[in-house]
Amino acid sequence: MVVTAAAAGTRRPVTILGSTGSVGTQTVDLIARSPESFSVEALTANRNVPLLARQARELGAKLAVVADESRYGALKDALSGTGIEVAAGAAAVAAAAARPADWVMSAIVGAAGLEPTLAAVRRGVHVAFANKETLVCAGALMMDEVRAHGATLLPVDSEHSAIYQCFDFQHPERVSRLVLTASGGPFRERDRAFMAAVTPEQAVAHPTWDMGAKISVDSATMMNKGLELIEAHFLFDVPEERIDVLVHPQSVIHSLVEYVDGSVLAQLGTPDMRTPIAYALAWPDRMETPAQRLDLVRAASLTFEAPDPVRFPALRLARAALQSGGGAPTILSAANEVAVSAFLERRIGFLHIERVVEDTLAALPHRVPSCLADVRAVDEEARRAASERVAALAGQEAG
Repeated sequence: MVVTAAAAGTRRPVTILGSTGSVGTQTVDLIARSPESFSVEALTANRNVPLLARQARELGAKLAVVADESRYGALKDALSGTGIEVAAGAAAVAAAAARPADWVMSAIVGAAGLEPTLAAVRRGVHVAFANKETLVCAGALMMDEVRAHGATLLPVDSEHSAIYQCFDFQHPERVSRLVLTASGGPFRERDRAFMAAVTPEQAVAHPTWDMGAKISVDSATMMNKGLELIEAHFLFDVPEERIDVLVHPQSVIHSLVEYVDGSVLAQLGTPDMRTPIAYALAWPDRMETPAQRLDLVRAASLTFEAPDPVRFPALRLARAALQSGGGAPTILSAANEVAVSAFLERRIGFLHIERVVEDTLAALPHRVPSCLADVRAVDEEARRAASERVAALAGQEAG
């Protein structure tokens, strides 16, 4: 039970952007378990109409939006007679984010989540975000908007949620270092010869977390940790050189904060995304979840190792992009999206992902974006360049 909602005797209005994805469905699960605490203003999805319609009916949503305009008719038919509003298209998704909800979950994967997240931020509400690209692509601009509109940005990634719970926001000067933990993905102990031949099915088979395909591939390349490093830099205003990455295969310690006196605070728990989602959903209180409780005796041992920069160069690329500044992180993110999509479609190999990203970063200028339109322009240019590189690599494979 959510303490604040129960005490007030009211239901908190919420919106879920990307309700049919991995984080979205787990958010829906938590809300459905506590119907007395939440009312649903809007749900959005990319194109999964059957699931979106079922969620909208079960949660009594006021609005359901599908981003793919060609799916509008199917959604309208699926919700006929329910009284639930129906809309379609990217503009409708952004409009859903701007509706009167106290809490908005941004769980749209990729750069497509940037504008809806910004729309929610500009309402000055609590915005939970599982969309790394929001801060990777437009970190400085987004944080300026957060401050300008008095919004509260609540991270849902387990790593950033862990840091958020351990970070002294009243005295940030006392923080000396952030440590992001990484599972190491499914290929932590594999050499590059093995990784050159892996399939999408192998890459999405994460050893400890249940995630969507794109994020699972990012974990396999360790690009997710590079994106998280950039995200942590902007969210916590900590320089890149004071953010470390530590491989922790058991995924029990979700991240750590080191202080100037040598103390290290860590947040622990079983690898279940419903825990950080619930933290953001109930903040500043806490709510019950069905997550399995951590048993340290059963866990027995926790191990740690440094990431291998030779086998997993994505971390180096992310650090270089952050150091370069300007539009480099946007280019990194866009090129990675294009490359991961091409890998999942079997057009390029697993190790080609990093090549596409590195070549795209090298090919384009790192201009500083001054507004969201600039970010979109950099993103589009990077996608074109990355797509050309993918085509070249696919041609070489075919030849």
